[in-house]
Amino acid sequence: MARRRLEIALAGNANVGKSVIFNQLTGLNQIVGNWPGKTVERAEGTLHFEGYSVRIVDLPGIYSLSAFSMEEIVSRDYIAVHKPDVIVNVVDASALERNLYFTLQLLELEAPIIVDLNQVDFAAKRGRRIDAMKLSQALGVPVFPTVAVAGTGIKEMLSTAIAFADPEKKPGALRLRYGVEIEKRVELLEELLETELPQLCATYPARWIALKLLEKDEDVLGKLRNYGRGQKLAEYATSLATELERIHGEPSPVVMASERYAFASKIAREVTIVETLQE
Repeated sequence: MARRRLEIALAGNANVGKSVIFNQLTGLNQIVGNWPGKTVERAEGTLHFEGYSVRIVDLPGIYSLSAFSMEEIVSRDYIAVHKPDVIVNVVDASALERNLYFTLQLLELEAPIIVDLNQVDFAAKRGRRIDAMKLSQALGVPVFPTVAVAGTGIKEMLSTAIAFADPEKKPGALRLRYGVEIEKRVELLEELLETELPQLCATYPARWIALKLLEKDEDVLGKLRNYGRGQKLAEYATSLATELERIHGEPSPVVMASERYAFASKIAREVTIVETLQE
């Protein structure tokens, strides 16, 4: 019987144990090269598990899905355009708030993710225990604790990722809501994008495009300008972003990032249990 093929990507900040997980999963079955037309390294490997032939792609370690670096652009275009079956978002349990900022951006891209809550042992040594079930409920996606350096929980995490590849098993993921002034402009842009540029919205979620336009994301603005009606829409979006800047007194990317960080901080506080360290 032919094995079903799946593609699973590992995504997360630098130094969260992502490469350790990649090595645990793929062993010597790895290919390292560059992304097509880029100088960014691409690592991928294969394994056979539970009747599946699984390709694992290790995305660059990044802190956001903005367009500030080639690694960020490569990662978000791979997720949106290539559409892997599952994204395993590797998160450092000992630095949850910082890592959740990236998780929220993956959810905004409407990526099919599970969260690998790695380094739970290190978090415990610092007197922090993360309630994985509560975090899963807050994000609306599966959360699985692991200790990658010891290989603890890796196979179980992979089994969860494979099960999550079934579209019918995907839960309702969190949809981050911004302040009234931002949401009003997001709705205006979403409607225009879906009407004027359905081709672009077939690849990237309309809401995500709208958010990026309000952040004056040059890569997304450039994508709009590739379409006949896109130039005027790009100009209109920039005017809406400028309105936000006048209202908040800060650059629009800062306004958006601040709200995202505040939400990440709120979730981290709600799911973190502070324990007294024994001397």
